[in-house]
Amino acid sequence: MSTSASCPLPIRSLRALGLVLPLALAACHAGGTNGTNIPGDRKDTSPYDGIATSETVHFLGTEPFWGGQVAGGTLRWETPENPKGEDVTVTRLAGRGGLSYSGVLGGKAFTLAVSPGQCSDGMSDRSFPFLVMVRIGEAVREGCGWTDKQPYKGATAP
Repeated sequence: MSTSASCPLPIRSLRALGLVLPLALAACHAGGTNGTNIPGDRKDTSPYDGIATSETVHFLGTEPFWGGQVAGGTLRWETPENPKGEDVTVTRLAGRGGLSYSGVLGGKAFTLAVSPGQCSDGMSDRSFPFLVMVRIGEAVREGCGWTDKQPYKGATAP
């Protein structure tokens, strides 16, 4: 995964430090156009509203391959071993720099964090509008995301 955004802490450093995903969302917020609405700015206390509750969030990642979508309170987790996917009941939280969806998958804590920022899947010429991090138990994966209202740019999926 290749990602780029205004993020003062590298994602790999966050993983090494073992910080939880909501902290990554707060640290990686791209901020306003004038640079004043960044996390830590006590003037900005509003939750992230860049993805409406009615939108379906699609996500994917590689190494290993995984993906799915979340709509309402249900997330579908798909892998090559389980292409039909598994449904996870999730709770949505709008933080200051993005969203998180939390639940339990296979008996392990599951969190999907979505924050704005250009993302590449590293395998296509597509550009995605969201950075995605998934934590299943202690395992962390990085990927990309999009919605129907905020689609990826580039070729359609093969």
